[in-house]
Amino acid sequence: MYNLLKGKKGIIFGALNDKSLAWKVAERAYEEGAEFILTNTPVSMRLGEIDALAKACNTKVIAADATNVEDLENLLKQTMEHFGGKIDFILHSVAMSMNVRKNRTYDDVDYGFFMKTLDISAISFHKLLQSCKKIDAINDWGSIVALSYVAAQRTLYGYNDMADAKSMLESIARSFGYIYGREKKIRVNTVSQSPTLTTAGSGVKGVEGLMDFTERMSPLGNATADEFADYCITLFSDLTRKVTMQNLFHDGGFSSMGMSLNAMSMYNKSLENPIPDDILR
Repeated sequence: MYNLLKGKKGIIFGALNDKSLAWKVAERAYEEGAEFILTNTPVSMRLGEIDALAKACNTKVIAADATNVEDLENLLKQTMEHFGGKIDFILHSVAMSMNVRKNRTYDDVDYGFFMKTLDISAISFHKLLQSCKKIDAINDWGSIVALSYVAAQRTLYGYNDMADAKSMLESIARSFGYIYGREKKIRVNTVSQSPTLTTAGSGVKGVEGLMDFTERMSPLGNATADEFADYCITLFSDLTRKVTMQNLFHDGGFSSMGMSLNAMSMYNKSLENPIPDDILR
């Protein structure tokens, strides 16, 4: 432990169970001396185990729907009242696609689901940032991090409308990062994590094969959930005070690769048993 977050206070969105990236971040933040409020939707709180995390981290949970501005403002006000002042960091780990859950392909999406994907997975981030600025909830030199994915830049089979949401999320981080940095010295970044077997990640079609592929492609291998938490801690700390408006790849080098020896070897083997054209999509 380095006490990197000693004296810092924050909010962590999205912890569901011990497979959640937000859960791992909460555990590491607590170890590094931070105090924070945990939050999730009432439905997620009932389905998950967030109360156990709150007990382990000596904190409490405040329910909030990240797509509801009134909920967000109430969360921020209650948090500031709890701590007796402003906060220093926020983790936004909120995403969901009904098109993915319902196995709707990208060329046959339900547009109602599509708008819900954008609202939950990206626009909620703008609502959070706007609410924070309106209430003046974050101390100067604070840090806000949202969870993105390489599919914002590159097409990945099966990721569907979530790719569009992640692209929007990163754009919001840049646009709001400029305003928040200029006016309050608050930094806003996104982290593009390796595919990880979280509860949400497990719902992505073919995720096991994807994880094997990225492991073979990445010179350092896939980044784990625990390693993601370590990285987030540095972004919340004062060690990264001049890092803002960035999408930061935490993926073992995958995002810079074209083809690795391991992946090429597997590809060559697959040529012996190619997939029939009639089932390719």
